[in-house]
Amino acid sequence: MSTTEKTGHIGRKISKIRELRGMKQEALAQALGISQQSVSVIENSEEVEQAMLQRIATVLEVSVEGIKHFTEEAVFNYFNTFNESDFSHSNGAFGSSNTYNFNPIEKLIEAYEENKKLYERLLEAEKEKVALLEQLKK
Repeated sequence: MSTTEKTGHIGRKISKIRELRGMKQEALAQALGISQQSVSVIENSEEVEQAMLQRIATVLEVSVEGIKHFTEEAVFNYFNTFNESDFSHSNGAFGSSNTYNFNPIEKLIEAYEENKKLYERLLEAEKEKVALLEQLKK
């Protein structure tokens, strides 16, 4: 059992999910409208208030329950099921006789596209900030 599951440390779970999503603290902070230091404080907190947890879950595209019950072992077990030679007899993350009705490559591409959209929104926000600063400078 991982340390994130033993302690129930929500901040560490948020950090792990963010890292699995390939997102930096700065990107999460920008999406939440808070500072990177605030994200760092959240990720070092054992508990996170419900409203902020909901906002974080939305940005990370997971459920609040997904964050609360996240374990690294579940992630590895989930992906290890794809390495089984015979899916119908595997005892992977979802029990025996698993039936998969999605292509994991398609899911990766979807995640990439979603991250790309987030990056583009963040880039646009930065461009707007630069334009505003240039106006203020004049």
